[in-house]
Amino acid sequence: MRNLIDAVDLSPRELEEMCDLAADIMAHPDRYQDACRGRKLATLFFEPSTRTRMSFESAMLSLGGTVLSMTDGATSSTTKGESLADTIRVISCYADIIAMRHPVDGAARLAARYTGVPFINAGDGGHCHPTQTLADVMTIRSETGRLSNLTVGLCGDLLYGRTVHSLIRVLSRCEGIRFVLISPSELALPDYMLEGLEAEATESLEEALPQLDILYMTRVQKERFDDQQQYERLKDAYILNAERMRLGKQTLRVLHPLPRVNEIAPDVDDDSRACYFKQVNYGRYMRMALILTLLGAQEDSPRQPVIPFAGSCPNPRCVCHRERSVPQEFIRTKDAVRCAWCEAEAVPEKEN
Repeated sequence: MRNLIDAVDLSPRELEEMCDLAADIMAHPDRYQDACRGRKLATLFFEPSTRTRMSFESAMLSLGGTVLSMTDGATSSTTKGESLADTIRVISCYADIIAMRHPVDGAARLAARYTGVPFINAGDGGHCHPTQTLADVMTIRSETGRLSNLTVGLCGDLLYGRTVHSLIRVLSRCEGIRFVLISPSELALPDYMLEGLEAEATESLEEALPQLDILYMTRVQKERFDDQQQYERLKDAYILNAERMRLGKQTLRVLHPLPRVNEIAPDVDDDSRACYFKQVNYGRYMRMALILTLLGAQEDSPRQPVIPFAGSCPNPRCVCHRERSVPQEFIRTKDAVRCAWCEAEAVPEKEN
């Protein structure tokens, strides 16, 4: 049984193969219309979603399967005190595959530990959103013809943006990718993600635009802010409009994970370089390819070994601080000891 928790769970070769499969489904949908007949997908959404949930459900229905859907965490037994681990154990008895969105960082890793069927992370807090990355990668490859030798601008909320974090992890493994990080200092990419990146940082969208092959716009996410005054101050930091688009190459492609608020003006929508609605369609086909791949997978998903560490996870949004009976566990990466759930750099205990 295999799961998808992080986009880098897929090797570069597997990612290319999944893009190839998605392209074949797009070209020959009739070949796949009964591929999942008799199979059930459970979509568990503990926070609001329109595109991702409906994309998964449309994908499964297009493959001939059926869907069990929970659209609001307030209607689940977690409101009665049921643990996430028990919820997943139960849902595994009803479905053949699970896709879950959860507001808590690391919740997907916890769920994957207890699932009895293939599990897909549909977004866990500000941590990861791997299937959006699959949509992004498919869009980039389809629109530019390659996944190499590209200058990629990431604009907006780079601190809390799980879509940005996932995309960087995947594209940084491709040849000749250079990143331009466009954000106010308060929303800059976390330091731990800069390790090994070919990247430059700027606060100016206008300065960055002429050099970009891809511009990935993001909204400033109100739901990630504890300080709402800070959100109000930063929410309109970057607005892409038709005037600014004149600074970009004719080959530029503009992506956005959606929903947008004010960060892309409507006058950009008819520009041939705007790809964010195409992105939605590419995402559905990539989720079809993912469902088929995981349902047919035989090998288990590898799990990084836990190590002893005298310290703690500093992330208050981590599942180890939000779910009862979830231990603090740690893994060693090439640069640090990190929380096994949310990957925040662990804080060692202070010596007396």
